[in-house]
Amino acid sequence: MKTIKVVAAVIKDNGRIFATQRGYGDFKGGWEFPGGKIEEGETPQEALKREIREELDTEIVVGDLIDTIEYDYPTFHLSMDCFWCKIVNGDLILKEHQAARWLDKDTITDVQWLPADIELVEKIKAQSSLK
Repeated sequence: MKTIKVVAAVIKDNGRIFATQRGYGDFKGGWEFPGGKIEEGETPQEALKREIREELDTEIVVGDLIDTIEYDYPTFHLSMDCFWCKIVNGDLILKEHQAARWLDKDTITDVQWLPADIELVEKIKAQSSLK
């Protein structure tokens, strides 16, 4: 099975995290943490900064690794490095996603997360990082 290596930004602000709804592809309509594929020669952190700049027209600082999620979709294996991030500059302008929401500990399960992201949501909730 083909492995796809991606990165995801858990953008945190005032006890809330930023979630985006896919506007394209097989998983259109599902909710995820923004990010994307790591290109050849990039570190995960560099890829994440580039992806957020491209997708959301926003500059971020990449913090600690939360976890690497390994998930088997029907046609590929996803390996997703997930990092805490903060906004440095920009207004999170949606260029590829159809919607976005700020979620807190009470609303984090109000959206239909994509399967790989569900595991990350559980880890975030277990860390009690949303206050």
